[in-house]
This record gives sequence, structure tokens and C-alpha cells, in this order.
Amino acid sequence: MASYRTPLSRARGLGAAGHGVGVWIGERVGGIALVPLTLWGVFGVLRLAANDYAFAVAWIGNPVNATLMVLLLGVSFWHMHDGLRVIVEDYVHTTLGKAGALLANLFVCGLGGALAVFSILKVAFGGGAY
Repeated sequence: MASYRTPLSRARGLGAAGHGVGVWIGERVGGIALVPLTLWGVFGVLRLAANDYAFAVAWIGNPVNATLMVLLLGVSFWHMHDGLRVIVEDYVHTTLGKAGALLANLFVCGLGGALAVFSILKVAFGGGAY
């Protein structure tokens, strides 16, 4: 099999770092997982929109619905974090700007996801009553 690397790149050991494939697969698995979760979420929102608050609390109180909602929100925020990380790594070229943007991305996505999951669990475990 022919090598397409230049002699200089072979001498320096330049090439793939070996970790990009795992990141790429993780992004695709998250995206694929979001397809059925999002379809379920749209169905759930349509049911909730047609009913009152008491129905929504009872619906989230169902363990299956609460689990699927936590999965939908968790995977969504993780997928958003991965996508924004790739954008920052590709388009922000200053070291300080890249580090700041990556930290902001991590904190915003982490905090948003944690608050969303906490809210679902609070209602699911009986904290949703007035």
C-alpha cells in the first residue's frame, strides 16, 4: 500500500492524533439518539399543550416520561456542547479567545442541562404542586 505522506512528515511523526474518530463517533451516536427522543418529545409537547397543569404534573410524574425527558434534555445539551466545541476549535484562532469560548461553552451547556434535569426531577418527585 502506497504512503501519501511526505518524507518530512514521516520524519517528524506528523499525522492524525488518533482521537478524532472517537469524537466523531460520539457526535453521530448523540445525533442518532436524538431522533427518536425528539419525536417522542414533540408528541409529548402536543399532548401537554392540549391539557392543563395538573395533567402535565401527572404526565411528568410517570417514570417512563420523566426518564425519557431527562434523556432528551441530557443528550440535547451534550450534543449542543459537542457542536459548539467543534465550531470554536475550527474558527477561533487566538489561544485566549479559544480557551474562554470553550470554558463558556462548557459552563453554559453544563448549567443549562443541570437546571433542566433538576426541574424535571423536581416535578417528577412531587415538587410541582402550587
